[in-house]
Amino acid sequence: MQLIQQLDDMPALARGGAVAIGNFDGLHLGHAEILSCLVRRARQLGGPAVVFSFDPHPVELLRPDDNLLRLTDLDRKHQLVADLGVDVMVVYPTDLALLRLTAEDFFQQLIVQLLAARAIVEGPDFCFGRDRAGTIQTLEQLCQQSGVELEIVPALEREGDWVSSSRIRALIADGDVAAANRLLTAPYRLSGVVQSGAGRGASLGFPTANLGQVSTMLPAAGVYAGRGLVGADCWPAAVNIGGNPTFDEPDAKLEVHLVGFEGGLYGEQIQLELLERVRDIEEFESVDALVAQIQSDIQRVCQRVAAGN
Repeated sequence: MQLIQQLDDMPALARGGAVAIGNFDGLHLGHAEILSCLVRRARQLGGPAVVFSFDPHPVELLRPDDNLLRLTDLDRKHQLVADLGVDVMVVYPTDLALLRLTAEDFFQQLIVQLLAARAIVEGPDFCFGRDRAGTIQTLEQLCQQSGVELEIVPALEREGDWVSSSRIRALIADGDVAAANRLLTAPYRLSGVVQSGAGRGASLGFPTANLGQVSTMLPAAGVYAGRGLVGADCWPAAVNIGGNPTFDEPDAKLEVHLVGFEGGLYGEQIQLELLERVRDIEEFESVDALVAQIQSDIQRVCQRVAAGN
């Protein structure tokens, strides 16, 4: 899949096809439905399937105090979109000039002129233009006037509610990554760079990597089962998010023990796929009690990873 971030000279490979516009944060099952329709429509037209996204998220400029927590960074979103068969992903460098465009100007400048789109595929709640004034009804009118085909993909319901990025954020905030994963196209993933730590885990016999530079949403404090990806290698991962009350260390950290890994990781990037929340953060009466619990956690982590998604 081609990733385009420079828009001054849009290449021909991104023009004349079917387009889906949105943030696609998290790439959930509802997004997958839209992109499946997008790819099918593009193939019928004989043009490219194009995802038109934004970075940063418009909310980060319009309402910076909201402190929006992303579910996917750009690299992860690129990978997930590519996995769904999309040909081109255009990432618009969001600025105030874009956000001030009326719905009509947004449509003419981006959809018609920049992308020469022949079809648009969207969900029923799509809004666009200044103050999100452009609705699906607005889009229908503009498409009819410009001869652009429009396909509206119905919202997707799972487990009694609509699938949405906001619903997934709420589940992750509660630590229920297993439920969030059932709504995502791939397990929820964190990515960070290994930084120096106190060496507490190694002293207990369970060396941990302390991760920093994490740009996406951290789930609620707790111990999680997951997989740790270092380069092309994958390891069962016991992930601790939060403080360490047993040693009177209240500051929250993201620590990971890669089961069976030997060697140094300082400065390396680790990606963590979180599968299940194992337990709360607890204060133990003794170091021996903590070590016994960690051993139990690791056993459960290995069982969970062996069981798959």
